[in-house]
Formats: sequence, C-alpha cells, structure tokens
Amino acid sequence: MEDPGKTSIPTLQNASTPCFGSGWLEISVQIHPVAHEALSAFLFDLGCEGLVSENLQGFTLKGYLPFQKDLEKVKGRIQVFLRELESIFDEVEAPKLSFQEIQDQDWGCTWRQFFRALKVTPNLTILPAWEAVPSIGRGHIIRMDPGPAFGTGQHATTQMCLRAIGRFPKPKLWSMLDVGTGSGILAIYGAKLGSKRILALDTDPEALAWAKRNIALNELSNSIHLSSLPLRDIEEQFTIAVANLIFNEILELMPLFCKLVEPGGCLILSGILREQVDVVKGLLALHAFENMDVRLQDEWACLRARK
Repeated sequence: MEDPGKTSIPTLQNASTPCFGSGWLEISVQIHPVAHEALSAFLFDLGCEGLVSENLQGFTLKGYLPFQKDLEKVKGRIQVFLRELESIFDEVEAPKLSFQEIQDQDWGCTWRQFFRALKVTPNLTILPAWEAVPSIGRGHIIRMDPGPAFGTGQHATTQMCLRAIGRFPKPKLWSMLDVGTGSGILAIYGAKLGSKRILALDTDPEALAWAKRNIALNELSNSIHLSSLPLRDIEEQFTIAVANLIFNEILELMPLFCKLVEPGGCLILSGILREQVDVVKGLLALHAFENMDVRLQDEWACLRARK
C-alpha cells in the first residue's frame, strides 16, 4: 500500500481538445471528495469543457468554462448548487469557491501536463500516447490517450484496481468483466496479463469510443469486447469482475456482481472512500464474498473479495 498521506499530482477527469478562443474561466472548488461526482456532473452541465481534480489537502476540483460576460449569473448558480451539496452530504462543510480568468491558449496541449508517464508497479508503466515507447524496458506498458474518458492511471482508484488485478492468482484460462470501463485501461491490463475473454461495459458512447481507441493503441482490438449493454443483461460468469464506480452505484449493483462472478472468482471494487469501506464489506459478506482485502491510497479504498 502506498503512503495515504502523500500528495498526488493533478488527475485529468475530462479534457476535450478545443483551442481557447476568447479566454476561459477557471472555477476552483475545495470540497470533500464525496461530492466530486455530483459537482463534476453539474460543472459539465454548466458548460465546462474540462475538469481536473487535485488530490491535495483541500481536495480541489477545477472546471474550465468558456469565458462568459454574465459572470455573476454563473457564480450565483454555482453558489446555489454548493449550498445544496452541503445539505445533502454531511461531510461537505463550507466549500471554498474561487475564480480565475485564463487567457487564450491551446487547452488540448495544456491538459497534457497533468498526464505523465507513471510506473504503477515494477512491472507496469502507463505511458501517454504522444510519448515514444522505450525500446528497452521491463514489464508491461499501457499506452493511453484518455480524451474525455476517466482513467489515465494517475488517480488512486485506478492505480489500486490495476494492482489488485495483478495480485489475484489467476488460473490458466481466465475471464474478466470491466464495469464502467471509461478509457479502457483496466481491460487493457487484463488482456496484457493473458485473460482469454474480456467484456468491457460502459453506458457512455463517448467513453466507449475512447476505450476503442486506447485498445487499438495497445494492439488489443481482438482481445477485448466493448459493449453498452446494461449489467443486468449480462448472463455469463467471469473469473474477475472489476468496477471502479461511485459508492451508490456499487451498492445498487452488488446483487448483479454476485451473479456474474464465478465460484472462486474475484470481485475488485474501488471509487469508495475510506469511511465507506465497512458498509461495502458488510454488503459483500451478505452476497457470498469472503477473504476481503482492503488497500488504501489517499482518501480512497479498493476492496478485493473472493466468491
């Protein structure tokens, strides 16, 4: 387990690639991570074209909005929404909101500074697609161009899922289900580790498009099947199921995970905060999972359990 108190580099959550034409408004909110998912959705609905989360002490989430003349109206909408979050989440107390004007620049190049080559384990390196693949190296290399899909490998939850997939003792023939595949990074690692059957699901067509691109970048198009099917419509069972989702989605899908993991198989869950671990462990036990392993990084947790 890595030091949970360490400071992480900023994590790309979403980045389309427009060029800054008439300036941008950087919206910075320091808020408890339990509210990041809801705040992210709100900022995208507001018109932000990129989000960056910084796993610093203040849990800052930054959104980038094309500059608008009616700034007071924008600020007012955000302040109202933040008050709503305070009433919904007990953990959210007095979020700090600030704004900064950003001059014209190439956003497509700017966000790349947040995505750097990363050695997740001694045998796994995540490499941005625009960097050259080393001619000599040990272990697996995953090339990534995340676009607007979550999953660069920089976020703690993604890293812990990758490590959990690598640690699980696998039979000679094994299969994998990736629920909410995003950029496709977890499915790609499963293929590189030798999984004979991988089904990667996502309900977002844009995420599936970028996952397809990343799978092709890693020359694994014949090894991973992408699908937008709802999880409830999947009937086969898998050796490993992995889901890097938010807490409420995990709770809702737990009965389906039980059905889709084969006896003796492994379920890997992340997107869970430290204080949510006990609830998830209790639910896992109710659905015939045991031998639970919990790993922590920053404020996040990853659970691995055997059926």
